[in-house]
Amino acid sequence: MVVMKDVYKKYPNGIVAVNGIDVEIQQGEFVYVVGPSGAGKSTFIKMMYREERPTKGTILVNDMDISKIKNRRVPIFRRSLGIVFQDFKLLEKRTVFENVAFALEVIEETPRTIKRKVLEVLDLVNLKHKAGMLPTELSGGEQQRVSIARSIVNNPRIVIADEPTGNLDPETSKEIMNIFEEINSKGTTVIMATHNKDIVNSIRHRVIAIESGMIVRDEQRGDYGYEN
Repeated sequence: MVVMKDVYKKYPNGIVAVNGIDVEIQQGEFVYVVGPSGAGKSTFIKMMYREERPTKGTILVNDMDISKIKNRRVPIFRRSLGIVFQDFKLLEKRTVFENVAFALEVIEETPRTIKRKVLEVLDLVNLKHKAGMLPTELSGGEQQRVSIARSIVNNPRIVIADEPTGNLDPETSKEIMNIFEEINSKGTTVIMATHNKDIVNSIRHRVIAIESGMIVRDEQRGDYGYEN
């Protein structure tokens, strides 16, 4: 669950990226975050995994007040999350298997458990047959599927995705969305910032629209609402 209460974020240059947001996202929801460029979506998303700290307000994620936790506790907090980026952030010199396994190695899982869990999630994203390949040998869509596999291998309660289809063609984007739908169907909360009008309008979920750092629309099964 994610709760924001009276949250503000003002940067040192004076820009107010988030301007008094109150919102609650329940466990198991699928939420799109939309809005024009520069509206504050990325800051809103980044505050959920403590990449950014609010200037004011309270943010609860999985019942933890992350607006107050110390920096040394952030890596531990993030173990309860899966984070998917637009630019994949894969380790180029590690294989597909090793990239996904890395998320388990840092929490000191046993080699046997690592192998089982990695192969399970690679099977889910249909990349088990490419476990030994390097990221540079994969297409953009395949690299994003590796990124998703890495994000869910710890069985997180929440997956946060920042423009996960931004660099992908429409057909590949649909494949990626099918994976997110499958993840969500198992009870995982999915929160996705996106500019992809077609996806939001065709695969309906809750839509939170942000403009000038404020939530201007919050609709169940909403539409995108902007012209790209």
